Amino acid sequence: MWRGVMYGVMAGAIWGTVFLVPRLLPDFAPLLLGAARCMMYGLVSLIAAAPMARRLARKLTTPDLWVIGKLALVGNLVYYVFLTGGVHRVGIGPTSLIVGVLPVTVTLAGRRDAGAVPLDRLRWPLLLVAAGIACINVDVFAAAPSPSGMNGIWEKLVGVLCATGALASWTWFAVANTRYLRRNPHFDGNEWSVLLGLATGLFGAILWGVCSLAPAAAHAAPPMQKRWHTFWLLNLGLAVGASWLGMGLWNAASKRVPLTLSGQLIVFETLFALLYGFIYDVRLPRPLEAAAITLLLAGVIWSVRRHDGSAGRPAPIDSAQFSANP
Repeated sequence: MWRGVMYGVMAGAIWGTVFLVPRLLPDFAPLLLGAARCMMYGLVSLIAAAPMARRLARKLTTPDLWVIGKLALVGNLVYYVFLTGGVHRVGIGPTSLIVGVLPVTVTLAGRRDAGAVPLDRLRWPLLLVAAGIACINVDVFAAAPSPSGMNGIWEKLVGVLCATGALASWTWFAVANTRYLRRNPHFDGNEWSVLLGLATGLFGAILWGVCSLAPAAAHAAPPMQKRWHTFWLLNLGLAVGASWLGMGLWNAASKRVPLTLSGQLIVFETLFALLYGFIYDVRLPRPLEAAAITLLLAGVIWSVRRHDGSAGRPAPIDSAQFSANP
């Protein structure tokens, strides 16, 4: 289980970068950013799939294909389009914090799964996580400049709705992905990540075609030619790191920890997103931000300790299945 915790923390550190890239590319609309990231993820996955193509073909079933399609569409494409829209309109802080409610939503969604620790034992860790999220939300929205007129209010409202859409997408993905992997252990984390990447690349190419037919929806502002080089380099970095490696690490974690604990580990995505935002802004966290980070870490560590017993352990799985995990 502790190896699964380590994989979850590493995935969170990598996924934190997805909040920074939209801020670096404000002149590209969320649809275009989502399509490009997904296409690059598909390309990387196609290269990674080449050596294992025959093995994957032998393992794949029709139900696998159906689930892979749904997970790729909702958990990768829809999630990232919503997240990018949130970052563009309300910034990294509010978006990462709304998405940071994932530890609560995923834990509640997985409370009836086998191996889950009773919610009574998680009450105080969850309250610490909730208190941390509340603290940092108060700080961010109090420190943010007041919107000018109805346009500013509408922009903020759309941004909050986008971030909420990202939260809903990832909650469903985290629960559905973990449950399917636990019921169908014939794929290791790396193989499953590659398959998700291939499907994601297909959806990204379809969305790119739609953006090409409707250029007005593709750009938040007309980008300069040199910005396209930055656009593709950053999306390649997301494809290799956040999409392929991050998803492989998360799948490996999902195999090893109960769903209620995996929900807690997602908080590290929020913590690292905040850290990268502080570095980008060249500043230290404000007092409420520091308090929130402390509360979030304390809640997760406490939850891990609550799961470190026979009641919270998933059924033993042959470690040879995971020899190809990143």
